[in-house]
Amino acid sequence: MNQVTVQIPAPLRPFADGASELDVSAATVGEALAHLGEERPALLSRILTPEGELRPYVNVFVGERNVRRLDGLRTPLAPGDVMAIIPAVAGG
Repeated sequence: MNQVTVQIPAPLRPFADGASELDVSAATVGEALAHLGEERPALLSRILTPEGELRPYVNVFVGERNVRRLDGLRTPLAPGDVMAIIPAVAGG
């Protein structure tokens, strides 16, 4: 497994005990999110649908790459990768 850092955006920090970053060991994006959800199910429920897919208004980046344009939750992670959870912003 690879040690990676997951960046938590301000709106989701209350569900991550106030943390702005969390370190997890995972081989894929899906595994990293699953590990987050083991201790923080309320956080995971805001990122994934009940069916286990990324919510439409949430983007996850590995470095500068959006996982939706890669292998989605199966996107592989390398040691030291940084995953950023980015909720979509709407307004007018």
